[in-house]
Order: sequence, then C-alpha cells, then structure tokens
Amino acid sequence: MGVILTGTLRCADADEAAHVRAALPEHIRLTRAEAGCVSFDVTPTGDPLIWDVAEEFTTPEAFNAHATRAAASDWAIQTKGITRDYKITGLP
Repeated sequence: MGVILTGTLRCADADEAAHVRAALPEHIRLTRAEAGCVSFDVTPTGDPLIWDVAEEFTTPEAFNAHATRAAASDWAIQTKGITRDYKITGLP
C-alpha cells in the first residue's frame, strides 16, 4: 500500500467555491499525470461548498513530490486559506 489521503475541502462561501471550480480541472489533470499517482479524485458533494478528496500515491516520495508541486501551483494560489480536513496514511 502506498500513501493515501482522504478527507474534505470546505469552502467558507460561494466565492471560495468558484475559485475551486475554476482551478480544479487543471489541478486534477496535472496531478494524475505525476509519476506515482495511482488515483486522484476531488468530487462535489450535496453541499456546493464541500468536495470529497481521495488521493493515492505509490510511495511517500511520490506523495511528497506531488505536495511540493501543488504548493507552487495556481491551485495553491486560487485555494489559499480554504479549509482542508485530511487524513493521510502510509507516511513514515
């Protein structure tokens, strides 16, 4: 088993949700193309301000490379300050 992240992305208001919707397709595309990405899904819930997040990477190194890339991306800029409630398993 690799590294698995599950949880939610919770927007405070419609403006934050609009930023997520605008930036999400490219973030998903880039992440799924990363070496070591097994799966990456960010799906809307019944609440328009909340998304379910499920990620799996083959190794801690692949997960950390993803985190580094994502932290320097447009996604990070557009979603800065949005609440993330994640559980990560598989990291040393």
